[in-house]
Amino acid sequence: MYLPTFYITACLSPSPWPLFNLNPHPQIFLLSTLPLRQSTHQHFSYFRTPPDVTMVAKHDDSFNNKSHGAQFEGKDLITFDENAVYGDWRDEFHKQGCVVIKNVITKERAEYYAQKQMEWLKSFDLGFDENDPSTYTAEHLPVSFKGGMYMAYASSHEKMAWEARMEPKIVEIFETLWGTKELLCSFDGMNISLPNRTDIKWSPWPHCDQNPRRKGMQAVQGLLNYAPCGDKDGGLVLMKGSAKLFNEFFAEKRESFDHEDAPPPELEYMDLFLFSQKDVKWFEDRGCELVKINMEPGDFVLWDSRTMHYAKFPEGNQIRHVQYICMTPVQFANEEALAAKKECFEKWQGTTHWPHCNIRPTDDAPMRDGKPCPKNRTEPREKPVITDQLLRLAGVKSY
Repeated sequence: MYLPTFYITACLSPSPWPLFNLNPHPQIFLLSTLPLRQSTHQHFSYFRTPPDVTMVAKHDDSFNNKSHGAQFEGKDLITFDENAVYGDWRDEFHKQGCVVIKNVITKERAEYYAQKQMEWLKSFDLGFDENDPSTYTAEHLPVSFKGGMYMAYASSHEKMAWEARMEPKIVEIFETLWGTKELLCSFDGMNISLPNRTDIKWSPWPHCDQNPRRKGMQAVQGLLNYAPCGDKDGGLVLMKGSAKLFNEFFAEKRESFDHEDAPPPELEYMDLFLFSQKDVKWFEDRGCELVKINMEPGDFVLWDSRTMHYAKFPEGNQIRHVQYICMTPVQFANEEALAAKKECFEKWQGTTHWPHCNIRPTDDAPMRDGKPCPKNRTEPREKPVITDQLLRLAGVKSY
């Protein structure tokens, strides 16, 4: 079976915004109307990008100044049987667009990861001490986004990050979700949010991480939790049920909310839409519920990228420790995206949370006081152990 779709890509250029670096005048090219090959599974089917698709972009000599494999699919990449009953966590996931899966790793393993994150923070020798709250300030910490999201300093390829991605139950979850063992992993960051900070301001920023032009479920984000996360602790807030209303909401022209942390309005960023309070009410009026996700060390949460969500800042005294993990079928990727992932891996560069497209290298040095951070790193502090499994998940080695 063949399904026509349009493929487009955009020329990008650097900006101060870590994940949303787009040229204010993107050059969009309509490439072709090409068939997608369909694969089938008991409860769903998905469509594969043909290997001979050629992605075209405005010429740019810099690998870092563009997003790679940035196609927008006009139809679902995967179609699930809405009447299927799985008898496991997938039933909740497909109903609500999100699910918490308990005890994916042991509490001891979670403590190991939390400790490794603390060692990483202190390795910059900026005076940070987890036992001294007076050091919970920017001057004592590497540069982060939203007070705790770390995506620079080659942190995406730290040994602890790859160990977390390859935890057996983590891989099994994504294999079960997508119905394939042939997966790609994002080169995503981590979150270490310190409580009681007085040097930063925070406000809710409800958003989704899928461009309205992408149809259906094309990415599912994950978060592996390492520390206790209760009502007052920093954590994830999700709008349950919002993924199913994605197409209905965007059937009308919508303007992304001008939040204080939003990129400048002239930028057409790739996969971010910020919701206003009016938008939040639109979803709530249709039965959706905004819920703070409480978790224990070792728990894992999944959410469809169409789901409204945001990170809540700590109100108590607990430090937040998490690793972001996203995997999608390698069949979703085209050759340009795979080549870009290979180059990112070889250069220890991070990307957005998208494993198979919109491969945007996070190569620019983080800015501290208007200048590149002198503590910047271009390789991990602790390099991962290179295995065939890692290389396949990274898109470097074929299945």
